Amino acid sequence: MTLTNHLMIAHRMRGERFGPAQRLHGATFEVELSLFAERLDGDGVVADMGQVAQLLAAVLAPLNYRDLDELPRFAGRNTTSEVLAAAIHADVCAQLRAGALGRDELERIRQVRVVLRENPQAWASFEGPLHP
Repeated sequence: MTLTNHLMIAHRMRGERFGPAQRLHGATFEVELSLFAERLDGDGVVADMGQVAQLLAAVLAPLNYRDLDELPRFAGRNTTSEVLAAAIHADVCAQLRAGALGRDELERIRQVRVVLRENPQAWASFEGPLHP
């Protein structure tokens, strides 16, 4: 199952390879979250979309409308789309492992993918198991 939300951030990149992106700039991402299970639940779904939407909104809230360079978790790092996708993936997995969707979903969901789309031609993703 897959659903989307969006995220608006500010940041700057370090290093000549980033050209004008070294200056403070904003980015708006479409955030796509996919959960993969080996089997469906008794109602024929991977997870309740309403609950997953709430989980994703909660994970994105601390990042939304923020200058990522001011957040301690990103100190000294370039907040590339890949880095941000990996961070969101880690936060989603932590929430899932904490039982945000329930015990049955925790046992069935095997893989989580986060895709950040900055525009129709450019996106980055991070995918990995829920249970490493």
